[in-house]
Amino acid sequence: GEGMNSNLATPSFWQRLRALMQKEFNQIRRDRRLAISLIVPPTLQILLFGFALDSNVSNLRLGVLDESKTPESRELVATLTESKSFRLGGYFFEDRTLEKAISQGKMDAGVVIPYDFARDLHRGRPSDIQFILNAVNANTAAIGQGYAEGVLANYNQSLASQGIHPQIRTVAADNSRKGSVNLVPAFLFNPGLVTAWFIVTGTFGTLLVLNGSLVASTAMVKEGEAGTVEQLLMTPAGTTEIIVAKITPMFVLLLGMVFLALTLIRFVFGVPIRGSLVLVFGGAMLCLLCGIGIGTFIATFTRSAQQAQLLAFFVNPPLATLSGSLSPVEAMPKWLQPITMLNPIRHFGIITRGAMVKGSTLAELWPNFLALIAFALVLMGFSIWRFRKQLG
Repeated sequence: GEGMNSNLATPSFWQRLRALMQKEFNQIRRDRRLAISLIVPPTLQILLFGFALDSNVSNLRLGVLDESKTPESRELVATLTESKSFRLGGYFFEDRTLEKAISQGKMDAGVVIPYDFARDLHRGRPSDIQFILNAVNANTAAIGQGYAEGVLANYNQSLASQGIHPQIRTVAADNSRKGSVNLVPAFLFNPGLVTAWFIVTGTFGTLLVLNGSLVASTAMVKEGEAGTVEQLLMTPAGTTEIIVAKITPMFVLLLGMVFLALTLIRFVFGVPIRGSLVLVFGGAMLCLLCGIGIGTFIATFTRSAQQAQLLAFFVNPPLATLSGSLSPVEAMPKWLQPITMLNPIRHFGIITRGAMVKGSTLAELWPNFLALIAFALVLMGFSIWRFRKQLG
């Protein structure tokens, strides 16, 4: 009888843990704001990033100064503006007004067709067309130039089929040489060249670490402010149990965000799932643990929720920008590239893009999983150590 009594007096580890988790879940259920913050911001972030950060340039407003006024010049303008790349912004009669419209941002590009355009074409002489681009955004200008050259190449071919052997040159590219080499590109993995596929699969990790760290730090700091941690210390539960009980409900809640984000990525942006979703989920769980680790770590250095958010603001933007989630790591300076390997978001990005878009398997992705496991262990270990120290 005595044995049974003493057993009832001190509940087992699992019973204590279950009671603590129950308390945490009840607390979270009462915290309406936390639930909303796990649904609304991630949805908005993924939608905004996916739709707004599209580097495809289309519908550039093209100003036309046609000094030739011939069927040939009109056909050239039609060919330029029929493509998705340019739309007709208006006709101009002086190069001064065209340049002014471009400098004021009313037009994105301009084309000047010379007076002798049609005559030169029929005589087989080279004809230079001036193409003016607003290069304040260098990226748009370079893409615009590429579009114009592509459209011109098509136009040259259509003229050749009519028996006119043109020599139209854009000042940047010379199409008048005899022998030619044709490039036939084949696009693997993303044949439609949808930028959003790259952006949303990268932003996914940023979202998990960002929201994971914010939720964890806010929850931990709130506990500190309310003084409930001290009350917990009065109970027979050990520090590890308290920490596990704190982290598990957050982790479960954040997993809901993973489902939500994946649903948006798959059905709103149409990203294919060519590999295993289990890999994506495994990576997401590790990424969440990294985020929670960072948040808990931040919380142990701060006294209030505001301080925690300010500190998170210094930690998270560098993590996001050095992750290759919005711009390719290859585009970064050489000395910065190795640093990105110390970033959990970078590894998770490789896993998501690999498993979803490329159809990679664990055989290719295991180094990134190992890295994520290491980050999760180190970050969680550090934050538990700090938390213990604080409680001590």
